[in-house]
Amino acid sequence: MLEDLFSLSQNFLTIYNRQYVRYFIKTHPLPNRFSIIGGQRGVGKTTAIIQFILRSYPGDLFTPKALYIQADHFLVAGQRLYEIAEEFYNLGGELICFDEIHKYAEWAGELKSIHDTFPKLKIIASGSSALEVYRGSHDLSRRAVVYRMFGMSLREYIELTTGLELTAFTLEEVVKNHPALALEITKALEPKKKKILALFREYLDFGYYPYFFEYKDKRLFYLTLEQNIRTTLEGDLLTIYPSLSGNTIKKIKKLLAVVAAAVPFTPDLKKIKTLLDIGDERTLKTYLKYLEDAGVILTVSAKDRGLRSLAKPEKIYLNNPNLIQALVGSSSMNKGNIRETFFLNMVQNLYDVTFPAKGDFQVSNRYIFEVGGPKKTYDQIRDLPDSYLAVDDLERGIGNRIPLWLFGFLY
Repeated sequence: MLEDLFSLSQNFLTIYNRQYVRYFIKTHPLPNRFSIIGGQRGVGKTTAIIQFILRSYPGDLFTPKALYIQADHFLVAGQRLYEIAEEFYNLGGELICFDEIHKYAEWAGELKSIHDTFPKLKIIASGSSALEVYRGSHDLSRRAVVYRMFGMSLREYIELTTGLELTAFTLEEVVKNHPALALEITKALEPKKKKILALFREYLDFGYYPYFFEYKDKRLFYLTLEQNIRTTLEGDLLTIYPSLSGNTIKKIKKLLAVVAAAVPFTPDLKKIKTLLDIGDERTLKTYLKYLEDAGVILTVSAKDRGLRSLAKPEKIYLNNPNLIQALVGSSSMNKGNIRETFFLNMVQNLYDVTFPAKGDFQVSNRYIFEVGGPKKTYDQIRDLPDSYLAVDDLERGIGNRIPLWLFGFLY
């Protein structure tokens, strides 16, 4: 059976290897012996694992020292992961990778046993549902390092589509030196005859998920996004929390519909409770947290980051502009919403973002940002220190007016 799994592993290494290496792989060498990669469906975790294998054993698709396994494959059905790992280890195996681990029952216990029994075996596991990966990892908290992978930044999208290698910047660098940084990027695009604002528009439409290039018709791409969300809500939630009823799942789906229809959504918790027939506020916040952990929404709180401590969210957004296209549609989209969603998605993955008394976002408890179009004025935040405008449709900025697209180059 292990021979069949080796053959399958080699096929996957061939099929899913990509020339472009995501920033996640460059910045997360996974040095520890046991790593878990979580994140929403479609952000590129499978490719990242395969690239890590091929970087560990350069270009060797047939190395007997590494084994890639899709935990939901029929060849794995009926087998214990521990028994597979044991046979692999006894044959000199060094690196075993379990993809889609959330689809394997009792995966946390199996991985714990593998880790404890085979001290020289490196383990990487990933799951498309962040909900189950992070819940299961509680049993592995002293053993595994958990990473979260996100979709592509604007910079990564441009690199992938143009073949260029571009520099990433810290938020402080962007704030202090954005005119020079914007000039550097626009100059780099000139030999490719590309314009940054046109590339930015493409990214907002379909650039967050790296598999976009598989679909020539954007409508089919958006359909896959809808299907991924439906699978998460109708499948993963019930698997993770078996006590949830079908009626509860319906309420969570209806909650998402309410949010999507009005993003950016300023929640009136009492009104939503009544609308969805939810008994108490804590239950409603828990439902919102399910959606946030699954990568469907982003929330901004006045006190801390999102719903991680069940604080009341001041604003709720869909996770990224591509989801707005898929769930809301171009005819109902609001430009202001897309701008704010892009800013929040790019920044919140890296820095703490809260809701300030004035302005749209406060970052790292210091910088205040107001997001808007070319006619956006500075009046609302003029009297605040460290306050800036993130301006759309602007190739290069000046003073406290920073091009919105430049926040897609953060690291």
